Amino acid sequence: MTSSLQFGIGQPLRRKEDVRLLTGHGQFVEDHNHPDQVHAWFVRSAEAHGTLTSVDTEAARTMPGVLGVYAGADIGVALGPMPVGVRPSFADGRPMAVPSQPMLATDRVRYVGDTVAMVIAETPDQARDAAESIWVEIAPLPVTVDARSALEADAPILWDSVPGNLCFDWEAGDADATNAAFAAAAHIVSLDVTNDRVVIGAMETRGGLARYDAATDRFTLHTASQMPHPLREELAKIFDLPQERFHVLVDDVGGGFGIKNSVYVEIPLILWAARALGRPVKWIDERTDGFLTDYQGRGRDQRAELALDEDGRFLGLRVDIVADLGAFPSPRGAIPPTFNTASLSGAYKTPAIHVRSRAALTNKVPTEVYRGAGRPENLHMLERLVDVAAHDLGVDRIELRRRNTIPPEMLPYKTPLGLTYDAGRYEETLDAGLAQADWAGFSARRANSEQASRLRGFGVANFVERCGHGVDDSAELRIESDGSATVLTGTMSNGQGHETAFAQIAGDLLGIDPMRIEVIQGDTDRVKEGVGTGGSRSIPLGGACLHFASHDLVEKAKPIAGHLLEAAAADIEFEQGRFVIAGTDRWVDWSAIAAAASDGSLPANIDASLDAVGRFSPQNHTYPNGCHCCEVEVDPDTGAVEIMRYTVAHDFGRVLNPIMLAGQVHGGVVQGLGQALFEHTVYDPESGQLLSGSLMDYCLPHAADVPNIDFHPLVTASPSNPMGFKGCGEAGATGGPPALVNAVLDALSPLGVRHIDMPLTPQRVWQAIQDAKEKSRGN
Repeated sequence: MTSSLQFGIGQPLRRKEDVRLLTGHGQFVEDHNHPDQVHAWFVRSAEAHGTLTSVDTEAARTMPGVLGVYAGADIGVALGPMPVGVRPSFADGRPMAVPSQPMLATDRVRYVGDTVAMVIAETPDQARDAAESIWVEIAPLPVTVDARSALEADAPILWDSVPGNLCFDWEAGDADATNAAFAAAAHIVSLDVTNDRVVIGAMETRGGLARYDAATDRFTLHTASQMPHPLREELAKIFDLPQERFHVLVDDVGGGFGIKNSVYVEIPLILWAARALGRPVKWIDERTDGFLTDYQGRGRDQRAELALDEDGRFLGLRVDIVADLGAFPSPRGAIPPTFNTASLSGAYKTPAIHVRSRAALTNKVPTEVYRGAGRPENLHMLERLVDVAAHDLGVDRIELRRRNTIPPEMLPYKTPLGLTYDAGRYEETLDAGLAQADWAGFSARRANSEQASRLRGFGVANFVERCGHGVDDSAELRIESDGSATVLTGTMSNGQGHETAFAQIAGDLLGIDPMRIEVIQGDTDRVKEGVGTGGSRSIPLGGACLHFASHDLVEKAKPIAGHLLEAAAADIEFEQGRFVIAGTDRWVDWSAIAAAASDGSLPANIDASLDAVGRFSPQNHTYPNGCHCCEVEVDPDTGAVEIMRYTVAHDFGRVLNPIMLAGQVHGGVVQGLGQALFEHTVYDPESGQLLSGSLMDYCLPHAADVPNIDFHPLVTASPSNPMGFKGCGEAGATGGPPALVNAVLDALSPLGVRHIDMPLTPQRVWQAIQDAKEKSRGN
């Protein structure tokens, strides 16, 4: 389905925005300034839990350049609590328990980094100096940083409005059918998995420039966000004002990955201060502060049980999740442990599945959706469980997957968790991944590693995701007077390359060079509506909107073409940018159409407007699926893991741009491998202090740590999407962890090591080897 146009769909068009970004002409939050601006700095709690007895701001108020110092009592009820938009219910129907989190702490602090006060001064240094003079007194209270411990009867309670620290106890699937499957099982395999918290570490820290216009009673905010329109909606709730009173502007975003979806306390506070002082207020966070205050990703304990019959066929899957939401639920933090558990079906025809998910409050910074938003956690657990089942039952792990993979003839396939897989070649994808990774030659490579006193392992993760459903969206498409085009979209790029992607789609649909198409995003005044970027939905959802908009735009242009060609509109056909009288060689292009529409020469009965809005309300998800193969060597003396080969075979549906697709896969894989090998968020269990609070203590992967990623695309167009797209943004981060962990455990399986939780640091791997040796000696 590659377009015949030079720069159409399927062509490797290089990113339009890269010239600007690589030559230092990007526009990030820090690049925005106002002549009269002042600066904000925030005072954070140094205690993880305690009663806030005093916030002494007197010295700060008299320091040079200080314009305002505000504690919780100064804000009062002027700002509402933090909004929580996603609220799963208890299994018995009770609503989610949601505490009322104020913008500034008033009576109690609940994590290290909780915001206590705000200082506004003429310069950033003056604001920081004044903030450091504020004396905060906190009477410490007992701390809980472990989610399961937080649910115990004697755990310290964080909020009186959340009994037992339990926000929800949610269920999905058929418990009775699953219990019956386990009762009939010949084999039951179980596995406990901790999916540790991760610090996102986006290149651009959070920040904002807030302005207030008293004449129009309107706020303007420059910030870095993945969701400008939903952010505007959240601000309207906090201020109890109409959305139209807020103008949100987002330019380039230096990485989001989910944590820049939702509002944080600093943004409404600087908007409030801008109105109170009558001056623009700017705030740019620093990396160290971001470690304490940025929402984190992942964070859950899981127990999974798999029931199998005598022949190794899956009968049932039972999963128990305890999610760590942190000190309070973030706006979308409940999505990963609930609604995205539907991914637990994977690529397998398991007939019965039941999930129980509990959400605990702990004395840590809240968690949010992070690249995959629950799918990586679920599929890591599932693919680890399949490998453990093969290990425990003494069967081949590839054969076990084949035996239970959904075959093409079963599609469309309704999963036990409510999804309907509509298209995919799951076993074919597995075969493609194994062939590309040279699975047949692995035994010889393993033997060579053994000669060098190294342990070699091969890991597989074969999975299905869901993308692009649950929200409606729209896009506006218009032809300008010179025949160029403009796309206005409510999605928001944070590094993906939307300026190129949407121009390439619109160019293909309209027959216009993508370089003559402007993409406008991140402006809630110019773009009237939008749902933002998340869930790998931008291209499937936004592309479908452009599909419908382009159809309507062409239909609006046909009467103009007919007028110019002296033909009936019904006789006009459109092909690759030309309006042709059917059966002739007479035609006009968009430039001629645009000129006629703009010069006032058209008859009154012909609509001269050349714009259209396309809307798409998907009736089903799209289902990209892939096979990731990872090959590693382990040094048994040190526990060090080296990734030798990494292969991805993935079906993303119709390919928009192969270069950009590969870039998305590579970036996601590296983030997944980073979580699997390096990234470890550590809190002190007694004090609640973050012990891995800088890049000196928190390890992100370097280029030298990652091998060349061999990506092999497959194409099965999505029948649920009019453009055939499926979505690709989160697949790499989903497949990377289970493929790598399975590879390391395969290397260690001869020693009797069954499981290691991520990250697989040298110390953890070495310790597992020593424990296995000690156990072997004991036997």
